[in-house]
Amino acid sequence: MLSYATIGVSDLEKSEAFYNELLAPIGAKTLIKMDRIIFIGKSMQEPMLAICIPYNAQPQHCGNGNMVAIAPGSKEQCDELYNKAIALGATCDGKPGQRIPNVFYGAYFRDLDGNKIAFNHFG
Repeated sequence: MLSYATIGVSDLEKSEAFYNELLAPIGAKTLIKMDRIIFIGKSMQEPMLAICIPYNAQPQHCGNGNMVAIAPGSKEQCDELYNKAIALGATCDGKPGQRIPNVFYGAYFRDLDGNKIAFNHFG
């Protein structure tokens, strides 16, 4: 159902480098690159993450309650990618752990612009 999710960034090239390095272990890379928006994913047939300079040319800001969740495939990959995000300059917004017993595992961080991102695993 999800085609892509978009987050605003202040430095497109810096954010592209951050997300390409962070998501490379799960096979994601830049798929489409235009002047103010970049789509990152595994393929055009799977959900993608878009990063953009806001269309209205106003400064980027994070919405309260907005979050993008990425499912890398296992709890171990959630931990790995969370730790990589922190090493790349992200900040912790909820260390990896089981949130709902036997159902939901999550790891939360804020990217370089303060966007909230989660790595999660169901099951």
